[in-house]
Amino acid sequence: MTIGEQAAGRPGAGRRYVLGRVRDAVDGLEHLVGGLATALPALAALVWLLIVALACLAGVGVLLIPSALQVARVVADRERARLSRWGPELIGAPPVPRGVRAALRDPAARRDVAWLVVHATAGFGIGLFGLTLPLYAVQSLTFPLWFRLVPPDAGGPGLWFWRVDGLPDALVVALSGIGWLAVVVGLSPGMARLQAWPGRRLLAPPVDADLSLRVAELTATRAAALDAHAAELRRIERSLHDGAQNRLVGVTVLLGAARRALTRDPAAADAALGRAQDAAEQALAELRAVARGILPPVLADRGLAGALTGLAGGCGVPCRVDVDVPGRCAASAEATAYFAVAEALTNVVRHSGATRAVVTVRRAGDRLLVRVDDDGHGGADEARGSGLAGIRRRVEAYDGVFETTSPAGGPTTMRVELPCGS
Repeated sequence: MTIGEQAAGRPGAGRRYVLGRVRDAVDGLEHLVGGLATALPALAALVWLLIVALACLAGVGVLLIPSALQVARVVADRERARLSRWGPELIGAPPVPRGVRAALRDPAARRDVAWLVVHATAGFGIGLFGLTLPLYAVQSLTFPLWFRLVPPDAGGPGLWFWRVDGLPDALVVALSGIGWLAVVVGLSPGMARLQAWPGRRLLAPPVDADLSLRVAELTATRAAALDAHAAELRRIERSLHDGAQNRLVGVTVLLGAARRALTRDPAAADAALGRAQDAAEQALAELRAVARGILPPVLADRGLAGALTGLAGGCGVPCRVDVDVPGRCAASAEATAYFAVAEALTNVVRHSGATRAVVTVRRAGDRLLVRVDDDGHGGADEARGSGLAGIRRRVEAYDGVFETTSPAGGPTTMRVELPCGS
């Protein structure tokens, strides 16, 4: 039984299947746009490599070889970063050697050049063709609105052989737009995978290099995890010492005063007991806040979507939450995502001057993708103690990826990617 037949046999499943295919198509188009954005600089880098190669034939371009390979490495690293956002991470290659011979013998540099040739040609063509399809669909669907502006013999978009003598012929062209949409839905995900395949194949480091780099990365993230754990323990200790403990000491003092005044001044004793009760309630509230800071119970009770909705409801600026995560992720992944969003929204309220914020959470395979956008004045900097460094430590300690884009004048975008195995 096919997927479509299975979907048709369940109430509501057909709608979810169609929406899933449309979502995959939109995602594929987004990947194609990203691939086209790296294919253009790849084409420019390939032209520069050809110029350097021709200059070498004339005997004047040998010294330019390391810099040309460095240009290829920069473009290849952009593709590695793009592919890492949409799937398994591609670890960057070591720097290109300085000498001409060493640069030419570098295996990673040769793989960069091979990828450059393929992506600047085939990748560029696939991306351009993938973006042409939805344009054909839009042109065809809207053709009845503007068909009188073109000669009848010119036909319609994608149907140049079809003579358009009136509105009925234009409506036939519009119906072909539905076919173009079906082609987009059917081909976009496959074209995106085809465009990304050379990068996955050529830009990934060899297995031994991958393992050594991975060991170094895990060593660094382990140290960051220990630092983050120590910082969290210090935060909890400060919260208990400066908050709840002082409140409880106050309760003890007030109870002692009330006990001494009980026989000689009942009114003073009653007032002291009232103040002791208030201090005990404040201590209890602070203990609850510390407990929520360790692991919010709302995550277990309402899941990540409910917890983030609660965060947005208490945010000082209007905040919209869009969570589409089928099932549950690992508790540690949900807690990390929750704290990252909580810190990001705190920064939005305190530092950004934003009028609105948007929290978007998606699950892509075994990765949890979190994004927080605001329309503030930007300029967020980890070095200025805005809490971003703490988010990075917590995310990287969980073997995740953290990125921030915050140009002066805004807007600010924070992206977090976490493994979400259950």
